[in-house]
Formats: sequence, structure tokens, C-alpha cells
Amino acid sequence: MDDSYQNNINQQGTEGGEYTYTQEGGGQDGYPYQADYPPQEEEDAASDATEGHDEGEEMYEGEYQGIPHPDEIKEARRAARMEARRKARQAAQQQEEEDDLPEQYESIMEECGHGRFQWMLFVVLGLSLMADGVDSFVVGFVLPSAEKDMCITNADKGMLGLLVYVAMMAGALVWGGLCDKMGRRKCLIYVLTIDLVFSFLSCFAQGYGFFLFFRFCSGFGIGGSIPIVYTYFTEFLQMDKRGEHLSWLCMFWMLGGLYASFCAWGIIPHYGWGFAIGTEFQIHSWRVFIMVCIFPALAALIGVIFMPESPRFLLENARHDEAWMVLRQVHDTNWKAKGEPERVFTVCNIKTPQTQEDEFIEIQSDTGTAFQRWTVRHMTMLQQVMANIMSLSAPELRLQGLFLVIVWFCLAFSYHGLGVWFPDMIKYMQYEEYEAKVRVFHRERVEHFHFNFSLINQIHREGEYINDKFAEIEIKSVKFEDSLFENCYFEDVKSTNTFFEKCTIKNTVFYNTDLWEEKFKDCRMENVTFLHPKKGCHLNFQEENDIVIYMVSFLGSLAVLPGNIISALFMDKIGRIRIIGGSMLASSACTFLLLLSFSQGAVICWQCLFYGVSVAAWNGLEVISVELYPSAKRGTAFGILNGICKFATIIASFIFSAFIGITKIIPIFLAFSALVCGGLLALRLPETREKVLS
Repeated sequence: MDDSYQNNINQQGTEGGEYTYTQEGGGQDGYPYQADYPPQEEEDAASDATEGHDEGEEMYEGEYQGIPHPDEIKEARRAARMEARRKARQAAQQQEEEDDLPEQYESIMEECGHGRFQWMLFVVLGLSLMADGVDSFVVGFVLPSAEKDMCITNADKGMLGLLVYVAMMAGALVWGGLCDKMGRRKCLIYVLTIDLVFSFLSCFAQGYGFFLFFRFCSGFGIGGSIPIVYTYFTEFLQMDKRGEHLSWLCMFWMLGGLYASFCAWGIIPHYGWGFAIGTEFQIHSWRVFIMVCIFPALAALIGVIFMPESPRFLLENARHDEAWMVLRQVHDTNWKAKGEPERVFTVCNIKTPQTQEDEFIEIQSDTGTAFQRWTVRHMTMLQQVMANIMSLSAPELRLQGLFLVIVWFCLAFSYHGLGVWFPDMIKYMQYEEYEAKVRVFHRERVEHFHFNFSLINQIHREGEYINDKFAEIEIKSVKFEDSLFENCYFEDVKSTNTFFEKCTIKNTVFYNTDLWEEKFKDCRMENVTFLHPKKGCHLNFQEENDIVIYMVSFLGSLAVLPGNIISALFMDKIGRIRIIGGSMLASSACTFLLLLSFSQGAVICWQCLFYGVSVAAWNGLEVISVELYPSAKRGTAFGILNGICKFATIIASFIFSAFIGITKIIPIFLAFSALVCGGLLALRLPETREKVLS
């Protein structure tokens, strides 16, 4: 009897084609086999091909050709997508935190308030700015005395002024970049220390080479103070206080000019104020003046040591706990001074992202030797500074950065160019007036005469001096041309700007005088004796230190006071852009008044007017420069802009001084063009009056 279940199986297999009938016991366990298994021949071939290999050791045949397995490709793609999504989420979170930081920081500064802490920092940073102003005037004031004391030629004198400004330009670029990575406070301490040390050493430099080197190093140090000071102070101010208080801070640069002018006026002309250290070091009054000029930098350095680091810098570098402590110090100091010491600092958490650069430095700080860690840190810092500089050319910063560079250059070119032109023009007018009073003696014959009075501003042509005596007199601005000196005697004679040209000198004795070989040009000498000559350079303070120049600098610095006050009061009311543009255009109109400068008094008057009007543009430009850039790039950008300012000063000093005594029109036209161009372009800058620091 047939099994009905077995017949059903046969029928299902023939109809569907999926299963086949199996004989009883056909499988090991009695289960049916599937019909889609490979035929027996293919199994045998596969068995022969893989004989001696385990199933787990089978290899993908494309692996011999370097072709990845499809499963590996899928896995790699899946991992790449997951990593991309993770990075996108991390970047979005970081961007969100970075976007929140400016608003959060502004609200924190509002909670901290504006009070005693900001005013203490204002004075300390103001002294740093004052030290920069003093150094800008020092070289110009000491040069007339230093060139006599150290026998500086005209070429070397020009080199000294040039290198000091080159050093300031380099200092602005270097320290501006470093303060974004090392910290505002730390860099300012370095800057002031370098300036103090090398300024002090320059007081004792007896040779021109050492003096030049010390002044260069001092300029490199103090040149970085301006970008650091403005960046540092900005980050302790809330939005509605920035414009006004940064403008008040600008006044300290003016105070530096007043301090330097007043000290030069009171110290340098007094030769008796000098002293000697042994026989090697002669400290004349101009060196005492340099020593007095380091006091603002010394006071600033002492003050900065007791100030905290900028909390905004600490937050940007993921140093949250330190930033919180500084902000709490600001809060408690201000509210305690206002009579509310019980007010509590309510900020508990500040969100700030940690950058990959910070993580890299933290990892490297625990590896390798001390020298390797030092090398890694400083090389990484250098790379970060260079990357910061390159990031200023980003599309969102490129156009406004270009406008700022042009405005800075135009204002510095005209301001500092005319700053060189004013005192040089006054000196030239004095020289013309002096030359107009010269007395000319032609073919005079003097015999057996005792000259016991000074000879001043004279020209003697084809004269004859026989058996004459010149004793204990001063010969100033005197020229002897084609003259004869025979059997004459010179004793204890002091000379200034005095020369003998194409003269014949016979049987003459020079005893204890400063008339030596370089004073005689193309002269014929017969039996001439020089006893105890005073070789070298000698100071003559009555001649070289005209107090009019000190007075001009003093009045020019004082003239900016009204402009400083007006710009500070209206900076937050009418905006930075209108202040800059209006001041530069008004200054350009003032330059035309210089065409009416026919006397020293007129030059001084128009100088004061120009300085008073143009200072507002400087204040507005410095305020907007720190507000336009984000905190991580603020010092770097300001350093570059200040370096551009020094570069424009160097170019302007050469161009404007070249036209002294030739024409007034070209310097005035150049100053006018630069101010108009910069003023119109400044109106295209974005207004930052209500901008939160990014």
C-alpha cells in the first residue's frame, strides 16, 4: 500500500521544480535534499581545486591583484560616512558655541560693570602707550647733541632715524602676532622689559655702533606696545564704553610727547647736568635725558605685573577656569568700589570650544625631552602665528582689511610726513635768517692784533693776518677763503662750523684748540705746529640745542588735546566712520593753509591746527581696527596695520625732507591727496559702534 504522504512529496516536487524525491535513507538523517544543489561533477571539480585548503582559509581571488573585496569597500564607505557625520556634528556644535561666546561674553562684561578695575588698567596701559610716545621723540631730540658727542656723520645720522622706525615696524608685526598666541599681558611685559633694558644701556653707549644697536633693540620692543595695549584694553570693555574709553586712552600718546618735549627742554641745554663714571664713560645731559625718558616704561611694567591676563584671550584658548577667576576679580573689584560688596558673580559656566591646536599642544607637552617639548611648542606657535596672518586674507576679511591698510597708510603718510616737514621748515627758516645776517670781509689786512672777542657768522676772503694772536675766543660759523696766516698764534680756541678753505698758513702755532686737520680744506701749510689739539667732536649746547625746536614739539603735542576730548565725547554718538572721514577731510583742507607759511610763527600756528584736527581720525581708526577683527586675530591684524603706519612714516620722512628749501607745493599736494583719498575710502568701512566683539 502506497504512503499518501510520500506521494504528496513526489507530486509537489515535480510541479514546483524545487524539491526532488529522495529515496528512503537517501540522506544521513533521512531528510530530503534540495534540487538546486550543484551537480556532482561541479562539486568534484571544486573539491579537486581546493584540495588541501580549509574552508576558513579561502581567499578572495581578486586579492592577488590588489583589488579590495566588495565587503571591505562597503565597510570603508560606511565608516567614512559615519566619520563625516561625526565631524559635521562636531563642527556645528563648535560653531554654535563660538557664535554664543560673543553674546555671552558681552553679557558677562555688563554684569561685571565698568569701574575701578577698568580705570586701574586704563592708567597702566596708558603709561605703556606714553612710553611709546616718548620713544618716538627721543631720537629726534638727542640727535643734535649725540652727533657732536659721538662724531656722527650726516649719513649715519639718517641711518639712526631710519633704523629706529624699522625696528618699531618689525616690533609691531612680531609682537602683534605673538600676543594672539602667548597672551596680551605676557607679551606686554616682554615688550616693556626689552625697551627698559636697551634704553638704559643706550645711556652709557660711548660709540655710535653700540648706541645704534641699543636704540634698534629698544625700538623693536616698544614698537609692539600699541597693538597689545589696544587689544588688551578692548577686551575688558563692554560695547557701550569701548569707543569713548579707547579714545581717552589715546591721550597718553600725546602725554608722552609732552613729557619728552618738556624734559628735553629742561635737561639737554644744561651741560652741567652731566657727570662722569671714571675716565671711560662721559654722561652728558642728553644721556641724562634718555635715562629720564625710561620712567613711563618702568612705571607701566610694574603696573602690568599686577594686572591679570585678558579673560577673552583665556576663553579663546580654552582656559576656562582662569578666565572665570579673572572675570570674578573684575566683578568683585568694581562692585566693591561702588559700595555693593555683597553682589554675587552669577556666571557658573562659559561655553568655549577647544581647538585641535590646543589638543595637539597638550599632547606634546607630556612627551619627549624638555628641549623637544620646547621646540614643539615654539614651532607650533610660529606655525599658528603664520596661519593667523594668512587667515586675514579670508573672503569675509579681505575687503575691509584692504580698506583699512589704505586708510592707515594715507593718514600716517600725511601726518608723519608733515610732522617731519614742520620742524625742518622752521630750521630752514632760521638758517635763511642767519645767512641773511652774515658779514663778509674782503681783502682785509690785520697785523700785530690780539683777537680777544668771538667771531660769529662771518666770511673772510683773500685776507692777510700777520703776527696776530687768537686767544680764548669762540669762532662760530666763520669761513676763511684764500687767506694768508703768517706767524700767528691760536690758543684755547673753540670753533663751531668753522673752516679754512684754500688758505696759506706759515710759521703758525695751534695750542689747545679744536682746529685740526679736517677743518682745513685744500690749504697749504708751512712749518705749522699743533700742540695738545682737542681732536674729536665737542658739544656746544648754545649752538646745537635751539629751544624753539623743543617748543614746537611741545605745542604740537599739546594741540591734540582738544581733538582728543571732542573725539572721545562723540565717538559713540556719531560713530567711528564719520569721525575718521570727517577728520581726514577737514585735515586735508588745513594743508592749504600751509601755503601761507611765510614765517616761523605761521608754521607753528598751522602745525597746531593740523594736529588738533587730524588726531580725531587717529582715535577713530584705532577704535575701529580692534573692533572689526575677531579676538583670535585682533592683535595680529592691529600689528600689521601699525607696521604699515611705521612703513608709511619711513617713506614720508624721506620724501618730505627732500623738498625742504626747494618748494612747498609738492609736500602740501602729497599730504592733501593722501588725506582726501583716505578720508573718502574710510566712509566705505563698516560701522562698528553697536558691534559685539566677535
